[in-house]
Amino acid sequence: MLPAVGELAAGFGATPAQLGLAWLLARSPVMLPIPGTSKIAHLEENVAAGAIKLTEAQWERLA
Repeated sequence: MLPAVGELAAGFGATPAQLGLAWLLARSPVMLPIPGTSKIAHLEENVAAGAIKLTEAQWERLA
């Protein structure tokens, strides 16, 4: 994992996986990642990623 991913995720109080989903969602308004899971806790974590809004500077840091 890149240090920037962990640092930014921690700043949002999120996991690196949530930050990754947020990054995918920010790429395009028509992007709809569909991660699979068999656990309710992971589903809730995935859905919460939609609330993460990256600034342009944060986006560039991850690019």
